[in-house]
Amino acid sequence: MTTTPDSPDQIPADHPRTAVDQVAEKYYRASLEASPLAATDLGLDIRQDEYDDLSPAGLEADYRLTMATLDELDQAMPVDDIDHVTVAAMRNRLGLRAQIHDNGYDLLTLNGIDSGPHWIRAVYDAMPTDTVEQWQTITRRLHAVPAAIDGWLDSQRASAAAGVAPARRQVDLLAGQLESWTAPGGFFDSYLAGAATSSGELPTALHSQLADAVKVAEQSFQKAAGVLRTEMAALSTDQDAVGVQRYRLASREFLGSTIDLAETYRWGQQELARIEELQQQTASRIRSGASVAEAIEILDADPRYRINGTAALREWMQQKADEAIEALDGTHFEIPEKARRIEGMIAPTHDGGVYYTGPSEDFSRPGRMWWAVPEGVDSFTTWRELTTVYHEGVPGHHLQISSAIAQREHLNSWRRNSCWTSGHGEGWALYAEWLMADLGYMDDPGYFMGLLDGQSMRAARVVLDIGLHCGFEAPAEVGGGPWDWDKAWTFFNRHVSMDEGSALFEVNRYFGWPGQAPAYKLGERTWLELRDAARAADPEGFSLKDFHTRALALGGLPLDVLRSAVLA
Repeated sequence: MTTTPDSPDQIPADHPRTAVDQVAEKYYRASLEASPLAATDLGLDIRQDEYDDLSPAGLEADYRLTMATLDELDQAMPVDDIDHVTVAAMRNRLGLRAQIHDNGYDLLTLNGIDSGPHWIRAVYDAMPTDTVEQWQTITRRLHAVPAAIDGWLDSQRASAAAGVAPARRQVDLLAGQLESWTAPGGFFDSYLAGAATSSGELPTALHSQLADAVKVAEQSFQKAAGVLRTEMAALSTDQDAVGVQRYRLASREFLGSTIDLAETYRWGQQELARIEELQQQTASRIRSGASVAEAIEILDADPRYRINGTAALREWMQQKADEAIEALDGTHFEIPEKARRIEGMIAPTHDGGVYYTGPSEDFSRPGRMWWAVPEGVDSFTTWRELTTVYHEGVPGHHLQISSAIAQREHLNSWRRNSCWTSGHGEGWALYAEWLMADLGYMDDPGYFMGLLDGQSMRAARVVLDIGLHCGFEAPAEVGGGPWDWDKAWTFFNRHVSMDEGSALFEVNRYFGWPGQAPAYKLGERTWLELRDAARAADPEGFSLKDFHTRALALGGLPLDVLRSAVLA
């Protein structure tokens, strides 16, 4: 890889240099040196043939860095509003990180969506492949997979030994995913088959070396699947719920705010009912007297909303993203010039998710929307998916993340690149979906039904996620009493229109990643409240473009810090 102009050793001369910024920059550099995976995400040439130390020793080193930084932050005197926000954000994020470590909850990362093996595999989606030298780096990193996997497994063992055992359901799910990645035609086969530089095929000797390295990595993942099926299965628990104590910390990690769990559980049910009323009204617009289910059948059968083939899907989402940039720039947003480029991508895996990866610091690698199309799926309905493009692209994640990265003259590197909070990020992306509807881009009742379909899912999982893990009584519609898999499955499918494979992916996600899924809807609630508060404070002078520009220029923040910064 080529070192970018904004690598940690090349901070521009006009970069802020207050005492607070110096603490933040020092922490940012140290954390990147310890995390080659994070460096890859940012397009930085730092240990790109290595992996993070995912072992207990690596987590302990991260804890020591966190505590030392908090000590240094206490000695740094803020000089302006930017500094005050930085201090509040770092204390929130790093303080919570330390608290999670103190409780021993950072060891266990074993689930079907965001685990050590997922991080180890996904890094190849972001590694550049234009030159022979870059493929040589990839080859070396593939040889580093076994050590990374072993370190991660040691942390899972240590967690179980300390009394925090993985759920058996997640052990089985992750093992199955690892087996699918290493099966014939899986990720590793596809990755090797597609290996080429921008100028053509790899040299024969390098391709042979790459094939050997792929085999090393593949065998390591296969071995890990075996360890999960045997050793970790024996250490696992049949209990899916993590309990209130772990859930509170997880929720704060994803939100950057403390919520009243019981109140939020009730609010989720009320919000779900509100959205379903809107769905019924929209169904009547599609056909007078139609139920929601009947309206969905009509939309699914309508050829106007049908795309066949992943190539056509990619072309369609690229077109919609480009159209959004063209329409919104200068009207409701100020889009940085470098952020006007985004790429729609078909992911090399088939897990069913849709996700976004940000641009490199110098924007030489653009932001990308990825669609992990399930095996065998070759037909797509645009009425469902338009809102997803707005969520992942513009004005969603792409605009949000790119706007922060572009703030080189005002924000330190940690603020621009490392202060990610799900409640802020995913909440903004949901806010972006509603915004596009408010601006008239989903006046078509089919597209608006797609928005509501997604919103119904986001509200339903607030209820399901909190109720399951915190032990609240399940709704009467599924029989009340304690939540279990059957009740969760029934509840989800009553309120969400989704194929079985995608629904299975979603429900497994809530069982294995507590606190994350509700962050979308709770973050959206915060963004809407902040916009309303800003408008109420200055009804005559309020500008939607100014509100968006000012809020996004703050970078990613914990919700409590965002609230204070925007209202100030």
